[in-house]
Amino acid sequence: MSNEYFDESTVVETLKETDKKCPNCDGVMSFDPKTGGLLCPYCGHKEEVVEEVEVKLAEEQDFSKIEDENSGNCNWGVEKKTILCKFCGGEAIYDALQTSGECPFCGSNQVMEAAAKNTLAPNGVIPFKIEKKSCGERFSSWLKGKLFCPNEAKKNAKPEAFNGVYLPYWTFDSDTFSQYTAEYGIRRTVRSSNGNTTTVTDWYRTAGTHKQFINDQLVIGTDRHQEYYIRKIEPFDTSNSIEYKPEYVAGFVSERYSVGPKSAWEKAKEYIRTKLRSAIRSKVKAENHADDVRSLNMKTTFDNVTYKYLMLPVWISSFKYNGKVYQFYVNGQTGKVGGKSPISPYKVAIAIILGIALLTLISVLCN
Repeated sequence: MSNEYFDESTVVETLKETDKKCPNCDGVMSFDPKTGGLLCPYCGHKEEVVEEVEVKLAEEQDFSKIEDENSGNCNWGVEKKTILCKFCGGEAIYDALQTSGECPFCGSNQVMEAAAKNTLAPNGVIPFKIEKKSCGERFSSWLKGKLFCPNEAKKNAKPEAFNGVYLPYWTFDSDTFSQYTAEYGIRRTVRSSNGNTTTVTDWYRTAGTHKQFINDQLVIGTDRHQEYYIRKIEPFDTSNSIEYKPEYVAGFVSERYSVGPKSAWEKAKEYIRTKLRSAIRSKVKAENHADDVRSLNMKTTFDNVTYKYLMLPVWISSFKYNGKVYQFYVNGQTGKVGGKSPISPYKVAIAIILGIALLTLISVLCN
């Protein structure tokens, strides 16, 4: 194999831990969600993942110690890169954001590179719990519930087409302290001289402080997927994320992050502020036995911020219908399904016609 144009900076090396060979048939073993061990897809041989005395949980990292070159939006250089399989020496061109997969020549697993530049290595992972078969069944059930989805689309969306992918996520912990001002309203009923009653609201000003600890605020670390739909499969139980071991991602694709920790933290603060506003509204209502809250203004400080960089399990599938691609996601830990299904204008029209006919019939019978 010629090395004349070989660029070492684009190479992702295969970790030996992910190339566990089956002792029976010499096939490459993959992580098995059903048993939590390694499984040979060729002869069915199973092995346990060798653990230490107790499984270590993923540890919180000090956010203030992130170096500048390892933060921000990083797409990791060139659009494409060369993957070198250390088992067979084959080269393959992969998407620049993809960090693991399978060698197309010998089936060796490509996971995380041994030493990466301008990135942070994941310090935690949640292994797949939902098998591919169960994923397909849950997806089929979900799609059947979409009444306006075209029948052709339901046939084309094959459950077996799902691929297991570890997506990058950031979680953030923080102590928060908020100072706020607001108005709370108390409703009362007023009776007029002619006996009619109306409800009016009396408004009062209030101010105060609110402390709250935020645990594992989740932010997806990639902008390659439709966030609105992928958030439909949340939450993940990140409190039980464990220390990263390459065996857990063996046989699955892992995507490198394109949203760095500092950009992710800015998004996390938006989510946290929404939570705090809701908590403060509830607090003001409870303290003043109020019915409504308005004009809430708050100023929040964040202290003792920590983070985790996790690989979380997601089954992903897509299909094309009428020239448009639709993508679906299944939470690999809980089985929750998300995505956007196409809508048949004919089914919608029929539903409207049937609705009008039903209302007309009811009107005739009532008269």
